Amino acid sequence: MSDAVAPRSALRFLPLALFVLLALVFLVRLFAGDASRIPSALIGKPAPVFDLPALEGLIGVPGLSTEDLHKGHVSLVNVLASWCGPCRQEHAVLMALAGDEALKAKGVELYGLSYKDETAKALAFLEDGGNPFARVGVDPAGRTAIDFGVYGVPETFVIKGDGTIAYKFVGPLTPSAAATTLIPEIEKAMASGGAAAR
Repeated sequence: MSDAVAPRSALRFLPLALFVLLALVFLVRLFAGDASRIPSALIGKPAPVFDLPALEGLIGVPGLSTEDLHKGHVSLVNVLASWCGPCRQEHAVLMALAGDEALKAKGVELYGLSYKDETAKALAFLEDGGNPFARVGVDPAGRTAIDFGVYGVPETFVIKGDGTIAYKFVGPLTPSAAATTLIPEIEKAMASGGAAAR
């Protein structure tokens, strides 16, 4: 009788053992790799077709459309929102990229995609911290962001001059990430046909 009880006692711990094993798998995956390198099915494919209006009140800054990504120069499309804390954290990095004379000389343009934001709050965000964007498209329903495969804000896309998505950076840009990841990806995009015609 004691032999039959022993396997049943061991079975009591099976759910706990499975839970611990599953928790370990999730923990390992959580710290494995670079979260900013989440693969995108759109890399190497054309940017989605869209035509977004300008942010009302942002004087002299037009909206954003697919056509703007086909002008022969590399474009950076940053998906942002005023309610997004990490967007505020990365804003100084975007301002630095917009003011980078080497990128300007290469024809690189920085565009914003305002994601599910209220007009007044988005405007205040860009007026308070400065506007790094040559164009800002308003995406109130988030449809264009979905078409880009956005997981959450902020995300930044490197787009070749022919409108092909070359790279996707997930999460807030830091000075280090801009220097070691984003700038090299811009250079790659330029080398593979994304440079402005001079």
